[in-house]
Amino acid sequence: MSEFDLVVLGGGSGGVRAARIAAGHGARVALVEEYRLGGTCVIRGCVPKKLMVYASRFAQEFEEAAGYGWTLDTPRFDWANLKANRDTEVARLEAIYRGNLLASGVQIFAGRAQLVDRNTVALADGTQLRASHILIATGAAPTRGPDILGHEHAIDSNGFFDLAALPRRVVVQGAGYIALELACVLQRLGASVRVVVRGDQILRGFDDDVRAHLAQDLVHSGMQLDFGRHVTGITKTDNGLQVGLDNGETVTADCVLRAMGRKPNTHNLGLEAVDITLDAHGAIPVDAFSQTTVPGIHAVGDVTNRVNLTPMAIREGHAFADTVFGGTPRSVDHTLVPTAVFTTPELGVVGLTEQAALLQYPRLDVYSATFRPMKATLSGHSGKMLLKLLVDRDTDRVLGFHGVGPDTGEMAQLVGVALQLKATKAALDATLAVHPTAAEELVTMRKPTVRHAL
Repeated sequence: MSEFDLVVLGGGSGGVRAARIAAGHGARVALVEEYRLGGTCVIRGCVPKKLMVYASRFAQEFEEAAGYGWTLDTPRFDWANLKANRDTEVARLEAIYRGNLLASGVQIFAGRAQLVDRNTVALADGTQLRASHILIATGAAPTRGPDILGHEHAIDSNGFFDLAALPRRVVVQGAGYIALELACVLQRLGASVRVVVRGDQILRGFDDDVRAHLAQDLVHSGMQLDFGRHVTGITKTDNGLQVGLDNGETVTADCVLRAMGRKPNTHNLGLEAVDITLDAHGAIPVDAFSQTTVPGIHAVGDVTNRVNLTPMAIREGHAFADTVFGGTPRSVDHTLVPTAVFTTPELGVVGLTEQAALLQYPRLDVYSATFRPMKATLSGHSGKMLLKLLVDRDTDRVLGFHGVGPDTGEMAQLVGVALQLKATKAALDATLAVHPTAAEELVTMRKPTVRHAL
């Protein structure tokens, strides 16, 4: 049996950061990963997805180029070439992750691991690792929703990255950010895409104005959104997949992508051996310092279902290592979370939605601007941007930013700094505009478009 100070289960963003920082504090660290280092984000999530997003946006760039004097031959897209280049980049990043771990002194084990007791982990090959601390960082996995007839003919978000060719006709079930990002990629690369939405709007949990604006843009781009619908079954035929909807309609597709959320990856971890009980969502409950109910066993990242984003998993892993091995107890703030949705157009958001802000700040001022980006004046593209700020009238503090359009993800990162510093609307107004940019709208909005609780 090998002895360590820390055994980390999972080689994704949170686990890798925790392992490296703990090793830097002098701990003897082992990390166990059953698939590939880098986790969902690097291998089949954020990174390869963003590369696919870049590829998909060239189609619009080629169209817009004519207005700027460019004459182009008919563009031709090669899915196989993109996939090969993307996979090469993912492999390069995985090698960097491995190299950084080894350089930090972390010992890497390949395989599936299970908890034997509160200090012992067993690998599938019989190897046992013992440590005073165990960190569970196994992330989350796609869920396809309830089983339906023919569900085996569909793919999930992991399967998207295995597609050998671009399907011509696609049905996407789901309306969260993963479903919509992948739907946009497929459509922009040339597929006909139909999105089946269970509710009456996309992106549940986001600001209502943002949801409506994006939905309108997606429909205008040619994507079909079927609201209030369910997929009831999938049948494989010689003409493709026959997808049944609950209104009796049948849709023919070459690919069905079921992206209906993700669930904590806790299956077969041996949690029952240490009496860890999952919460109602199947996640591992932890306190502010990522400590589970069992002393010495911690958990970070998506497996805890707090804020399921890569930067948050990294921050939680780092804080855990500093707390347990660095002598610096540190918790993580989960309340102010800048994020982006890489649909086309993309979304950038940080802070409270208008609906959430009103519950705490009834005297709320809403500043918004909808406008045509400067680039569109010559390109002829009809899409408009939406930028929105929420301000507490009593304190003048900015509570939220919501944007739809080019580079709004970049804007959200910097507005997040301002919100972290509790910036006021007056501070934004006093900031000189960078002209001509879209972001200058954020410092030139003078009158509220909506004033709540006057």
